[in-house]
Amino acid sequence: MSLDQAAQKPIERLSAVLAPDMEAVNALIRRRMASEHAPRIPEVTAHLVEAGGKRLRPMLTLAAARLCGYEGDHHVRLAATVEFIHTATLLHDDVVDESAQRRGRPTANLLWDNKSSVLVGDYLFARSFQLMVETGSLRVLDILANASATIAEGEVLQLSAAQDLRTDEGIYLKVIRGKTAALFSAATEVGGVIAGVAEDKVQALHTYGDSLGIAFQIVDDLLDYGGTSAVIGKNTGDDFRERKLTLPVIKAVAKATPAEREFWRRVIEKGDQREGDLEHAMALMARHGTMDATREEALAWAQKAKAALSTLPHCELRDLLADLADYVVARVN
Repeated sequence: MSLDQAAQKPIERLSAVLAPDMEAVNALIRRRMASEHAPRIPEVTAHLVEAGGKRLRPMLTLAAARLCGYEGDHHVRLAATVEFIHTATLLHDDVVDESAQRRGRPTANLLWDNKSSVLVGDYLFARSFQLMVETGSLRVLDILANASATIAEGEVLQLSAAQDLRTDEGIYLKVIRGKTAALFSAATEVGGVIAGVAEDKVQALHTYGDSLGIAFQIVDDLLDYGGTSAVIGKNTGDDFRERKLTLPVIKAVAKATPAEREFWRRVIEKGDQREGDLEHAMALMARHGTMDATREEALAWAQKAKAALSTLPHCELRDLLADLADYVVARVN
């Protein structure tokens, strides 16, 4: 069995265990992304929602709620809320990044236009708030509203930090905690809140989601320099071409000789990229061992995620969430 096949198992098993709930989530998403007056909204939304994504974030909400013994139906609303927030951010991100590919398909802004992507993203954010209010929980509203603000904050921070060689690992962590981990942690935390479990368990779920999200994003950034388009859903080297200072590059810049630093300044800060520069960048990262060092950090965050689960009830779902943390880092060989 290949590593990719082995790595797929936890998320596929989680999907199977949560299949009835996920069917309800998908049905709710289809109903709420409809628009009586603007047919472009379901067209654009369906392009992304139906693109075959793993639905990882809504599954985290469902799993957290079920793990905590929840038997109502608000977890379905919250899972749909999380997916709408995620989809909205993807629509906006692709405009900001001028991306041409998402989940292996052309982006919505490429098929339609930037205006449609931004406005449909706004519509989905509004829909997400309608859904979370329906739970009647002010705390749930607080968690997801804060996550939405943190995501936007992380994206704005990335605008100023991504092409500045002074960006260090601390700033990078703030960026990915905002743009990725905030929704992971909110997704798991609201599952515990809606189930009404003790505060230490709610906090454990938050820590699990936060750590898992950080590991997930670090690996995504690593895969940009060594993954395949089928695995990462975008073109290898996109982050380099978009001049993003991700962790492997930040580590390479920190160890750079004066000549190497000048190379990074040219390709990242000045945007003067030439043929062979991507290969040279990867050679510099290999020379300084930054790919391996980055993977070690991802593994450490995955271990932190697994450790956070120890206070939660031991059952199949808890084991699957632990396996999921391993799966996230197993995506990179």
